[in-house]
Amino acid sequence: MPHTHDPLTDKHARVADAPSGNWVYRVLPRALWPHAQLARWDRPIGWQLLMWPCFWSAALAANVASAETNIDTVWYPTLTLWHLVLFMVGSIAMRGAGCTWNDLVDYRIDAKVARTRSRPLPSRRISRTAAAAFLVVQALVGLLVLVQFNSFSIALGIASLGVVAIYPFAKRFTDWPQFFLGLAFSWGALMGWAAVFADLAWPPVLLYVGAIAWTIGYDTIYAHQDKEDDALVGVRSTARLFGERTKLWLVLFYGLFTAMALAAFWLAAVSWPAYAGLAAAVALLAWQIRVLDIDDADQCLKLFKANHHVGMIVFAGLILAIVL
Repeated sequence: MPHTHDPLTDKHARVADAPSGNWVYRVLPRALWPHAQLARWDRPIGWQLLMWPCFWSAALAANVASAETNIDTVWYPTLTLWHLVLFMVGSIAMRGAGCTWNDLVDYRIDAKVARTRSRPLPSRRISRTAAAAFLVVQALVGLLVLVQFNSFSIALGIASLGVVAIYPFAKRFTDWPQFFLGLAFSWGALMGWAAVFADLAWPPVLLYVGAIAWTIGYDTIYAHQDKEDDALVGVRSTARLFGERTKLWLVLFYGLFTAMALAAFWLAAVSWPAYAGLAAAVALLAWQIRVLDIDDADQCLKLFKANHHVGMIVFAGLILAIVL
C-alpha cells in the first residue's frame, strides 16, 4: 500500500505553533499546505485582529450616518453589511499577503528561532519564487476588494502599503517594531469611516490612535514567546525593551486605547450600548494584565488570542448602539 501522511502526526509538513487539527490540514491538498502556512490560514487570529478595527470604524460610521438627516449621508443597513463582508475578505487576503512578505524578508532570521524555523521558507518546503507569486495573488485579491469602495478609500488603502512594506524591517532598526505593526494593523480604523463618508474626521483618527496602542499591547504579550531567541539573533521588540516592567507598559497602552475609544465614541455621539461594550472589553484587558506571566510562553499565546474577544465585544456594543 502507498504510504499516506497523517496531518496530525507529520510534523515536518506543519509549523510548530499552529494547531494540528486546523481545517487547512484536513481539507486542502498537501501541495497547498505551504501556501496556507505562508498566509497563516491555519492561524486565523491574525486576520481577525486586522479586521476588528475595520469593523469598529464601519460600525462607528453607521452610528453617525443612521442619525443623519442629510440625504447624502443616509444610512443603509445593507451597505454596512456589504462593507463588513468586504473588510473580512480584505483582512484575510492582506494579512496573508503581509505574512508572506514578512516571511520572504525574514526567512534567514526565522531559521534561527525555534518557533519559526518550521515555517515553509526556512524549512525549504516552498521556494522564494513560489512564495513571491503567491504574494502577488493575495495582493490582487486585496486590490479587487479595495476597488469596491469610493476613490478616497482606495487612495487611503493604497497609502497603507508603505507601512506594510516597512514593518518586517522594523525589528532590525528599532526596539518598537510593535508600533509599526500597530500603524499597519490599525489602518482599518480609518477605512471603515472613509468607506461611508469619503473623508476622515476626529472620531476615526482617535480610534486609529487607540487601535495602535491596543496593538502594541497585545503584540508585546505575543513577543514574550520569542524573547530568548530574539536576544540571541539580535531581533528587537517591546517585549525585550519592557522586560519586567511589561505590566506597567500594558497599563499605559491599554489605558490609551480606552481613552481614545471613549473620545471617539463621545465625538460620534453614540448611545450607551457602545460604552457598555467598551467597558466589558476594558475589563478583559485588565484581566490580561493581572494574570500575565511573561515567562510562560503558552499563556502569552493564549492571552494574545484573547484579544479577538476584545475586538468582538467592542464591535457588538457599537452595533447594539444602532439597533437600540
